[in-house]
Amino acid sequence: MPEYVLAIDQGTTSSRAIVFDRAAEIVSSGQLEHDQIFPRAGWVEHDAVQVWNNVREAVGLALTRANLTATDIAAVGITNQRETTLVWNRHTGVPVANAIVWQDTRTQRLCEQLGGDAGPERYKAIVGLPLATYFAGPKIRWILDNIEGAREAAEAGDLLFGTMDTWLLWNLTGGVEGGVHVTDVTNASRTMLMDLDTLQWRDDIAADMRIPLSMLPQIRSSSEVYGHGRDHGMLPGVPISGILGDQQAATFGQACFTEGMAKNTYGTGNFVLLNTGTRRVDSKNGLLTTVCYKIGDAPAVYALEGSIAVTGSLVQWLRDNLGMFSDAPDIERLALEVDDNGGAYFVPAFSGLFAPYWRPDARGALVGLTRYVTKNHIARAALEATAFQTREVMDAMNADAGVELAELRVDGGMVANELLMQFQADQLGVDVIRPRVTETTALGAAYAAGIAVGFWNGEGDVTANWSEDTRWTPQMPDSERDRLFRNWKKAVTKTMDWVDDDVES
Repeated sequence: MPEYVLAIDQGTTSSRAIVFDRAAEIVSSGQLEHDQIFPRAGWVEHDAVQVWNNVREAVGLALTRANLTATDIAAVGITNQRETTLVWNRHTGVPVANAIVWQDTRTQRLCEQLGGDAGPERYKAIVGLPLATYFAGPKIRWILDNIEGAREAAEAGDLLFGTMDTWLLWNLTGGVEGGVHVTDVTNASRTMLMDLDTLQWRDDIAADMRIPLSMLPQIRSSSEVYGHGRDHGMLPGVPISGILGDQQAATFGQACFTEGMAKNTYGTGNFVLLNTGTRRVDSKNGLLTTVCYKIGDAPAVYALEGSIAVTGSLVQWLRDNLGMFSDAPDIERLALEVDDNGGAYFVPAFSGLFAPYWRPDARGALVGLTRYVTKNHIARAALEATAFQTREVMDAMNADAGVELAELRVDGGMVANELLMQFQADQLGVDVIRPRVTETTALGAAYAAGIAVGFWNGEGDVTANWSEDTRWTPQMPDSERDRLFRNWKKAVTKTMDWVDDDVES
């Protein structure tokens, strides 16, 4: 009997494959980065064929390093960067253009046009999301309007749309030779095209966006058998049985199954999700309402989400664009050489401000500079920006949910940064907890897949496997905590109203 589950974690900067055993321990992994393509200011793209090739290689690495074959794998789960949008030809399997990444801002004017007199809230009561460049629906419309021949091909039924989970599943299950065209409720809830109550596509919104329904994948639960690995592929006959958008997967892997539990993932951006149970909570404070997960035939579980566009990618920017250090972890060493930020505040609104502001007109700003400030202070300000942005989201979440956060479970690459985690606890005023297994995004996808085939027995096994590694407790006096946050809020105001007729993107 197979003793392992494989998770494919297709992220913003890399694709990983991780093999887990029954105790949810990592057995082996493979990982490859893909190109970040910036054709012009505000545009961010990925080569979906490169991503697919990298996924195949990562799976091969993970299996080879553990001396395993497909017969050892009980199930495959997929988790993915969510709103990144791809359109491809169903007959050839060739994308009509590069994937448009969730960070991309090219659809801003289109979103304004779609909002019309109703503004960005036009569809929010139905889909839980404001009209924003972040989401997939307007990206599909942009591709159909701007790629030569795309609209005609779409209306002829020749094109398929998918977020990256759908693209990978389609290829894994056969591609042009009968590939399964499916997404799950969590990814569908990020398109602006799915009704949060019925969990079905809305014909009227698709019509407003001029998107043919024939392009859209079938919406399924997050944990069921969608198909099997194609016979001549690397996972022949293996059930592919779990799909969760990356942030929902991390929430699942963190065992946040009780209403009121929250997690924060520190990755390219930061994403806080608060489980609201089987009731959807409509935010009055700039948050998103989204599907958290749906296990088979069980009712859907909903969440409030605070999405922050730039956190880990700010560290990457300081490394790659400014050359401040050669390895991302070095930022902590630099920041530890000073006691504070020296009065500097870094608001990384590179893609505008996401939650709780939703200000596409904002752009990044480094403020409070004097000649006293060094690169060490800037490094510290960059880390603190992550914690400040998280506090803004948590304050909004507490207001919407009507309850105060008791603790925050954290995961993602940046949680290895002890300085950041302590500052985060200080800013939130609650304990911050890192689990023993921090690859919770991949783990959540593995759990969803394993539960579908009986490898694990539901959420109870997930909760039993979760264990605490490190806990940070607030140490900063309230007066200092509040002073720093007031200055941060002041810094945020300096980023707004930048994009206008003189600055197009």
